[in-house]
Amino acid sequence: MNVHHFLAFDLGASSGRAMLGSLEGDKLTLTEVHRFNNQMLLLHGHYFWNIFSLFCELKTGLTKCVRELNIQPESIGIDTWGVDYCLVTADGHIAGLPFAYRDGRTDNSMERFFSILSKKETYELSGIQFMQFNTLFQLFSAYQSRLETLKIADSMLFTPDALNFLFTGIRKNEYTIASTSQMLKPGKAEWEYRLFDVAGIPHDLAEEIILPGNILGPLLPEVCSETGSDPIPCIAVASHDTASAVASVPAEEGNWAYISSGTWSLMGIESPVPLVTEEMLALNFTNEGGIDGTTRFLKNIMGLWLIQECKRKWDAGTTLSWSDIVEMSKTAPPFISLVDPDDHTFLNPPDMPEAIREFCRKTEQPVPATMAAISRCIYDSLALKYKYTLDQIEKAIKKPVEKIHIIGGGANNRFLCQLTANATGLPVIAGPVEATAIGNILMQARGLGYIDSLREMRQIVSSSFANIQYLPSGVRDWQETYLRFKLIVQSIKP
Repeated sequence: MNVHHFLAFDLGASSGRAMLGSLEGDKLTLTEVHRFNNQMLLLHGHYFWNIFSLFCELKTGLTKCVRELNIQPESIGIDTWGVDYCLVTADGHIAGLPFAYRDGRTDNSMERFFSILSKKETYELSGIQFMQFNTLFQLFSAYQSRLETLKIADSMLFTPDALNFLFTGIRKNEYTIASTSQMLKPGKAEWEYRLFDVAGIPHDLAEEIILPGNILGPLLPEVCSETGSDPIPCIAVASHDTASAVASVPAEEGNWAYISSGTWSLMGIESPVPLVTEEMLALNFTNEGGIDGTTRFLKNIMGLWLIQECKRKWDAGTTLSWSDIVEMSKTAPPFISLVDPDDHTFLNPPDMPEAIREFCRKTEQPVPATMAAISRCIYDSLALKYKYTLDQIEKAIKKPVEKIHIIGGGANNRFLCQLTANATGLPVIAGPVEATAIGNILMQARGLGYIDSLREMRQIVSSSFANIQYLPSGVRDWQETYLRFKLIVQSIKP
């Protein structure tokens, strides 16, 4: 039986890696080829991504695959986080470093936008959750401030599209990543130009939208020369990392929800149609593009960012592993202090532990004084936020969810997985951890004709990777705490 090799580049906001996928029949195996750090650059008061460094790291991954492993992949595919973009000039140059979504230039941008077009009308046109860093508001802010790079911009390419362009010279916008921008019609691979007009964005800044699985074209000769690769095709996978991750959920029939757990926790369901109603507007749910005409109806939750930022602060004075933090959390009593992970003060504070303490002061709770107490507060609060979001999902779809699939790096956190089962009262199935890379690889295989459907992709995941099931316990204690959590969340609403 032939073995087919594919190279996935999976980029997150804090790290990236090149993963080799080897498909033999219905079995997929993964090999990590290259891993590297990614971080925002703070330059003159603004946060940027170093797109050129990222491109170099991807080429290093391809070089290692070809020259060290002696494996020539049949294709490459790239996925990244959402909303961020590069501007490209008519002669093919990246126009300056791309802004990072956590940059503060979009503060108050939504309010300014809604003074021109109402929040209700904006949601009806896009179906996307309101977050100040959505591409629509980033570009609105850029045009309002008359950013110099816009004067020479010919194209807007989202981060994976820009990297595809650097590899191939081809400019296209892939559907799933474009759907995070709040600039598409709900559930359609079509730009909503009425939103462009309100924001002052030229229509021709956007490129043609293509669906996942499309072959973009061969690698440029210069890339082949540098890496030793053949002129293999670059395939537009489900380029938004969450879309790739959801494609690899090992789910069968039934009412299931997913949590793609990483820096962000994206919790939702796979829907055949977008759910765009006044109720969904009030609940601030998003309808992002999926594979095969599906809609990822979900809520963005601040996720493991809180504990990641605490660890970054604590690492200045001590050395803690992630397992150290989890074990430390277990020693702290539960439910003492709770926070809303989505409070705006946690978006990018200079000192996350102090931001946690200040939230507790503001809501008149015990202030956590130790690393153990702070980390326990975060884990309890995340599990309760999942329960809070689950209630909203069930209200939207008017039927109960039967189980929750946790995919991505957070599936490795057994403590949080168990807390999630306890808080929601539902069985939790954790895995695969490498969901995003798996979805990327299987979409490449599908683009080249080796896989026929999303169902077949998920069957391959089920037959290739083990998962762990967590059953709920101590549900009554969690129910009582949940009532208190809801009061805390509602008390801080503006």
